[in-house]
Amino acid sequence: MSLLITIDTNPAFAPKHALPAPERLISGNPSFKTWAQDASKGEKVLTGVWEATPGETHSIKGTTFEFCHLLSGLIEIEEKGGETRRYRAGDSFVMKPGFVGVWRTIETVRKIYVCHYD
Repeated sequence: MSLLITIDTNPAFAPKHALPAPERLISGNPSFKTWAQDASKGEKVLTGVWEATPGETHSIKGTTFEFCHLLSGLIEIEEKGGETRRYRAGDSFVMKPGFVGVWRTIETVRKIYVCHYD
């Protein structure tokens, strides 16, 4: 097993499909695709590609740390009690444990993610 992993930004294998939990949906009809590509540290660190169609959902990180790099699309993230930030293809950001806010997918977004679950 190699310790060097290349993240395929356009995977040929079928993604896992999902919808937001009803209590997280704010507006629209977003759907999600996940191409999980690596799991390490006893499944505590997950890496892959994720895609979402337009819509608005509550984002609650709990104890999860997530790094994101947008490959395509346009989103806004509104932190509870804070400002709204806009991200597009080429942008990167981190949502730290305890983050609570609103995720708005304006144009279908695809991102590379690295999540650390505590």
